[in-house]
Amino acid sequence: MEAVIPKVSLDEKIREITEPWSPVEIARVNDYVVRMALFEGEYHWHKHTNEDELFYVYRGRIVIQLRGQPDITLEEGEMAVVAKGVEHCPKALEPSYVLMFEPAELKSRGD
Repeated sequence: MEAVIPKVSLDEKIREITEPWSPVEIARVNDYVVRMALFEGEYHWHKHTNEDELFYVYRGRIVIQLRGQPDITLEEGEMAVVAKGVEHCPKALEPSYVLMFEPAELKSRGD
């Protein structure tokens, strides 16, 4: 018997998010996870020493501040990859729902 492949509704997953900057797991793909979080205000400066991190804006607008590089502004439907070792600080320009694609073992809070 074949396994049932679950369908995921991002709008339904949004209802599981109870507070800003607290990601919920959307799906796992091999050793990677897709997480969604509500971005409100500014996070904190951090980096991931061993992993890249992809940000995809599902709803809203964010700025990814980068140490020593120009900031990246992302609108709905846009994404960017922050390379490992790059210090960054996400900031929401309005309440925003953002998907993050990252290794499953990645600490969400960074180094």
